[in-house]
Amino acid sequence: MVDVARSEFILGGQKSGKSRRAEMLARQWLGARATHRAVLIATGQAWDEEMRERIARHQRDRAVRVPGMATVEEPLALAEALRQHSAPHTLVVVDCLTLWLTNLLMPMDGVSVEAAEPARALCGAIEQAAGPVVLVGNEIGLGVIPMGREVRAFVDALGGLNQAVAAACERVTLMAAGLPLRLKGHHA
Repeated sequence: MVDVARSEFILGGQKSGKSRRAEMLARQWLGARATHRAVLIATGQAWDEEMRERIARHQRDRAVRVPGMATVEEPLALAEALRQHSAPHTLVVVDCLTLWLTNLLMPMDGVSVEAAEPARALCGAIEQAAGPVVLVGNEIGLGVIPMGREVRAFVDALGGLNQAVAAACERVTLMAAGLPLRLKGHHA
C-alpha cells in the first residue's frame, strides 16, 4: 500500500529517521507503478572534507535503498527546482530544509540572503506542485536557548520556516528514534 500524501513534511532531530522515512515513501511510490519517477533535491553543499564524505556516503546508501531515484543538487533556488521537477507521476523529495536555510542565512561565501521571500516561494511551490512532495527538515527548537545572537536568530528563522512549511503541507510527521508520529493529516 502506498502511503504517499500530496505533500508531507517530515521533521525531527538529527539521526531520528527523517531521511529514511522519505526514502521509504519514495521506494513505495516507485514500486506502485512502472510509470512513477522519484527525484531527490539535495540542498547540502560540500564545503569541507567531512561534508564531502558525508554526502558521498548518503549517495551510496540512497542508491542501495532507493534504486532509480534521481538526484538533483540545488542549494539555493529550491522553489524553482521543485517547480521544474514536479509532475503528476513524479514524487519529489527535498532533503533538507535546514541545510537550505543555512545556505541562505549563513553561506560560506559570506553573502547571506533574506529568507522570508524564498520561504514564501517554497510554500507556494509546495501548494502548486503537480505531484507528491516530501520535505525533510530538522526540529532544533526543543533544547536550551542558544547563547549566541546569530544562533538564536537561526533557530527562530528555522522555527518560522518549519511552521510555514507545515501549514503548506497536507501531512506533517515528527520522527523520533526512527518512529513516525503524525502531527497533521490522515492516519494510514
